[in-house]
Amino acid sequence: MKPTARYLPHARNRSRGGTPIAAAASLVGAAALVLSGCGTQNDSGGAAEGSVTLGFVNGANTNFHSCLLKAVEATAKTDGAKVYSANSKQDAGTELSNIEDMISRNVDALIVQTVNVDALEGDIAKAKAAGIPIFLTSVATDDMSDVLGVAKVDLKKVGAMDAGWIGTDAAGKDVKVGIVAGAPGAASDLLVGGFKAGLPANAKVVANQPGMFNPVKAQEVAENMIQANPDLDYAFVANEEMGFAVRKAFDAAGAEDVKIVTTNGTDEGLAAVKSGDFSATVANSAMTIGQTAVKNTIALLDKDKAVDKIANIPLLLVTKDNLSEAPQYCPK
Repeated sequence: MKPTARYLPHARNRSRGGTPIAAAASLVGAAALVLSGCGTQNDSGGAAEGSVTLGFVNGANTNFHSCLLKAVEATAKTDGAKVYSANSKQDAGTELSNIEDMISRNVDALIVQTVNVDALEGDIAKAKAAGIPIFLTSVATDDMSDVLGVAKVDLKKVGAMDAGWIGTDAAGKDVKVGIVAGAPGAASDLLVGGFKAGLPANAKVVANQPGMFNPVKAQEVAENMIQANPDLDYAFVANEEMGFAVRKAFDAAGAEDVKIVTTNGTDEGLAAVKSGDFSATVANSAMTIGQTAVKNTIALLDKDKAVDKIANIPLLLVTKDNLSEAPQYCPK
C-alpha cells in the first residue's frame, strides 16, 4: 500500500534520527502515541520513504472522538498513509504537547481536532515554525492563511437547526428551554451560540449549564435543572451521549414530557428519535469528517486544485419523519 513519492518532501528532508532530540522524541512518542496504518516502518518509527505520514491529534474520548479516530485510521489505511495518533483529553496544554510530539516524528501533515479554538493559535504557530502543514477538523479559524485546510462542521448552524425545530413545534406558544452544554470552548460554545441565536422570541432560556460532554455530569446538571424548573418544555443537549443521561434524569423526576433536541446522529441517537426519547438530532457524521480530513489532507499536500481548502460537512435535522435519510455516523 505504498503510494508514489509525490507528496511534499519537507518531512523527509529533515533528519529522522541520530540526535539526542530525535532519540528522546522516540521514547516520548512510544509512550504517548498510538501507531496505526500500513506500510513499512524504518528504525526511527516513521513511515517508509515515499509514503505520507499523518499526525492526528484528537480532542477527547467521547463517542464522536472515537468514531473520528476510527475514520481517520481506516481512510489512511485505504489510501496508503501512516497515522500517529494522540489524545488531548480536553486539555489545551496537552494538545500543544501532542503537536510537539508529532513534529518530532517528522510527520508530513497534522490533522487536529482541537479542544479549544483559542488553543489553535499556538498550535498553528508551532506547526508553521516546523514547516508542517496543519489540517483542522470540525472548526475553522478566522484566518485560514496558515492552515492547509479544514473539514468544517458549521456548529452554529447545528444549534440553529435544533432551535428551528423547537420554534416550529412550539407554534408561537411561550415555552421554557434548558441548555445542557458541553465543555467550555470550541464546539460547545459554537453549538450553544447558534442555538440561542436561532430560538424564536417566544422561547425563553431559563437554564444553561455545562455537562462537560460527560454523561454523569450531564445527569447531575439535568437533575438540578428540572428541580429548579419543573415546568420546562424543551432541552437542548450538546451531544447524544449526554442526551441519554438528561432523558434519564427528566424521566426520574416525572418530566417525561420535556422534549430533547441534540446532535450527532449515532445509531443509538437515531433509535432514541424513533422511540421518542429524543425529538430531533442533527446528524453530522464523524465518519464523513474523518474521511474528508485524510483524503483532503493528502490531496492538498499534492496540490490538487480540484480539492477546496474548506470542505463543509453535510448536516441533516433528523426526526421520525426522515430517519432513513441519516448518514452513517461511525465506521463499523
